[in-house]
Amino acid sequence: MRPEPGHRHVALAALLGGLLLGSIDFIWIKYVPYPAGNLGNSSAVWAVAAFFFGRWVRTGALRAAVGAAVGLVVAVPSYYVTAALVQGDDWSVLWAPSSLLWMCFGVLAGVLFGIAGVWARAADWRRVVGPALPAAVLFAEAGLEIRRIGNPDYGDDPIWDALIKIALGLLVLVVAGRTNRQRALALATALPLALAGLGAFLLANFG
Repeated sequence: MRPEPGHRHVALAALLGGLLLGSIDFIWIKYVPYPAGNLGNSSAVWAVAAFFFGRWVRTGALRAAVGAAVGLVVAVPSYYVTAALVQGDDWSVLWAPSSLLWMCFGVLAGVLFGIAGVWARAADWRRVVGPALPAAVLFAEAGLEIRRIGNPDYGDDPIWDALIKIALGLLVLVVAGRTNRQRALALATALPLALAGLGAFLLANFG
């Protein structure tokens, strides 16, 4: 059994992970061709990163929540610093209200999905709910894309974006689940959670 990482390892992983997530996300958007490149614009992908961070921590919901939140918060300025260095974007975006808002979302998502990652290794009902949460947020974003199908402003993009996010949601369940029964239960749990998440996205004007 792999030993539980210490406080310093968790803190270092959170900082380095956040720096890498933000910079790689920007580079992914800029250089990876469509349709895979669109994943860089997905907030759900960042939530999945927080989930796997929490799963890596293995025990301790508090450390997982704090570490994942720190990682997502650090990823925001890392993204904009990379944008400034690579394509000369304005440095003032770093302290713009929109950036601060994304950092606040990072705290919320980091806490929720970091804990979900710990739950994925539990021995009770949490083993089902944990993996269901990151799958659900991917399915919810796929729902947003499905709503755009037929809109002339988006063309065929929503079809491919939705299919990729659904496939990623299923992949998360396969990777995070330990048995086929657990994966099936997590999928059944993820679907209503995805509907709730879609409603939340729409209320927050993400759609």
